[in-house]
Amino acid sequence: MTRDDLITAYAAADRAYHNLAHVEDCLDKLARVDGLSAAEREILAEAIWWHDVVYDPMRSDNEELSARLAEQHVAANIREEVGRLIRLTRTHQVDSSDKLGAILISIDLSILAAEPPRYDAYAAAIRREYAHVPDAAYRAGRADVLRRFAARPVIFPDASFARAWETKARDNLARELASLRGP
Repeated sequence: MTRDDLITAYAAADRAYHNLAHVEDCLDKLARVDGLSAAEREILAEAIWWHDVVYDPMRSDNEELSARLAEQHVAANIREEVGRLIRLTRTHQVDSSDKLGAILISIDLSILAAEPPRYDAYAAAIRREYAHVPDAAYRAGRADVLRRFAARPVIFPDASFARAWETKARDNLARELASLRGP
């Protein structure tokens, strides 16, 4: 699978959020992270490129399938670590001592700290990806996901991301949770 194949996968019409713009945003966030070796940066870049290559909202194994694809196509010396990092995106839970895991998860969740109009566009895009789910079931499921993030001691496992974004993310989660309760 080439980079062009990845771009094609991310360009699928049914991807409203988990698309190339998400990958580019994550890569942009990675470019701003200081203190990484060239090898660490390469591993994280590959994990970002591959982490949502398989995305079907009706499946529960997207991350596993994405990790397996990555492990078949990235350089042999990094494939195990890239696969491990991608698998972390299933739950977005990682020990803060896992430097690369904490950075990847923090980058992947960075949309939660976006300015309100951008966050709202993200929330609407997620709803479009789950258009097959009836409204009441979607509201309940989405609220459950958001509550789990809000209940964490920190949303962003990397300390520098947490310092910069934690408050904004919690504000956005609270606002979306309120909107899911309806008028």
